[in-house]
Amino acid sequence: MSEMSETELMLRGYGLTTAQFYYRMPDYRNVLNTFVWQDYDLAPDHPKLFEFIEFWQDTIEGPLHSVQYTHRKMLSSGEWQNMVGEFTYH
Repeated sequence: MSEMSETELMLRGYGLTTAQFYYRMPDYRNVLNTFVWQDYDLAPDHPKLFEFIEFWQDTIEGPLHSVQYTHRKMLSSGEWQNMVGEFTYH
């Protein structure tokens, strides 16, 4: 399956999820650093976000302290209309 465009994702119910990861530096455990991640995801389960969290825990040396996220559905039912028409401007 080919990569869907942002518009196709929004029409399928995806919204923009932004997450801020707080993690400890591997060599300086008392230092918290941040990383911002953003992708189109499906609420309320957020499969892409949790996939990224699993990737982080399996691959990145800096252990996670916490994650804050927000989700914004760009289109909702009733907001998208296919309009076909023509008007004349004099």
